[in-house]
Amino acid sequence: MAIAPPKDVPTREAIQIVRVLCILGIVYVHAWTGLTAEQIAALDQTPQGLLRWILIELVGRSAVPLLGAISGWLSGPSAAKRGYGAFVKVKARTVLAPMILWNLIALALVSGSALAFALPAPVPASVKEALDWIGCITQPNPINVQISFLRDLFLCMCAAPLLTRLPDRWLWLLWAITAAWSISNLQLYLLLRPPILLFFLSGMLARRHAVAERIARWPVLGCVMPYLLLIPGKVVLGSQDDDWLKAHAIFGNAIDLPMRFAAALAIWRIALALVPTRTGRRIIGLERYAFLLFCSHLVLIWLLGPPIGLVTGRMGAPGYIPFLLLQPLLALGATILLGRALEGVSHPLAKILSGGRLDGVRPQTLPRRAPSAKGTAKPDPGA
Repeated sequence: MAIAPPKDVPTREAIQIVRVLCILGIVYVHAWTGLTAEQIAALDQTPQGLLRWILIELVGRSAVPLLGAISGWLSGPSAAKRGYGAFVKVKARTVLAPMILWNLIALALVSGSALAFALPAPVPASVKEALDWIGCITQPNPINVQISFLRDLFLCMCAAPLLTRLPDRWLWLLWAITAAWSISNLQLYLLLRPPILLFFLSGMLARRHAVAERIARWPVLGCVMPYLLLIPGKVVLGSQDDDWLKAHAIFGNAIDLPMRFAAALAIWRIALALVPTRTGRRIIGLERYAFLLFCSHLVLIWLLGPPIGLVTGRMGAPGYIPFLLLQPLLALGATILLGRALEGVSHPLAKILSGGRLDGVRPQTLPRRAPSAKGTAKPDPGA
């Protein structure tokens, strides 16, 4: 049974902040280095290698769980109100279509540059492999790896109308089965990353039990502390070599999964705290570009990283550190320019490539204070 949430919690604004912060964090996972995997591994124990590991493992990878949970949180009411065909049609337009189009763009620009200008980037070996990359059928697209999240998310959305009608006990049972699947490291290709379904289900359950709103009553430090306490375990895992990690994948997943939930709790509570602040309002103003940033940032990094790297140097060079730290903001700036250019060229194109976020209509200015109980905005119906 669903629990009525508190009415004075600005969940809509917190979701907008979360989307921006999490996707900026994801950029660190794909930050340009100018090196091969073997060369990067050789620098793992250097100060730059350790900084990169911290940004990837403790900042970047901590972002995906909350994005998946938010999608589950938002999809519940929408899936319950719409017919199945209408619901899936909307998600195909706002989730699946952008994934396919951005994979096509990545192939044309990145692999095309690899063939024409010797850009050190992957090129599909056959038409079959190219189609696999476009649809993320058996693997993430290696030149646009983050976009496979949308593939798994779309499949979760296809199941959402059924999931939202399940009683609590069955939803919890499915949650437990998915958790076991995620820890087991078993690859069934139904989902490339089973934890995405786990986070999606967590969001649905959080909606039913008003968890997202109730967290606003918890102290910020108390919500951040579980994540801080789990960091040493992540550091221990990070100190192991690849052979050990492969041999102990289940053990590693059993430690990693709770840390991801702890990170989601911490980020959500921080976002709630930011809502009434000037910083929060500025972040909210950037949210319309967040989906476009998620889809385009790796293409931008492939194309713009090398020329910037000529000035800063590759990973290991003294000038690389500021470039590494600033890459999310640089990617955001390039995405804003891209979004405005798309809106100037074609509103329909901008809309589909941004998952419906860029439609030529500027968002209204938000109030300077958090909304009161009487003026609380309704949750965003989209995912």
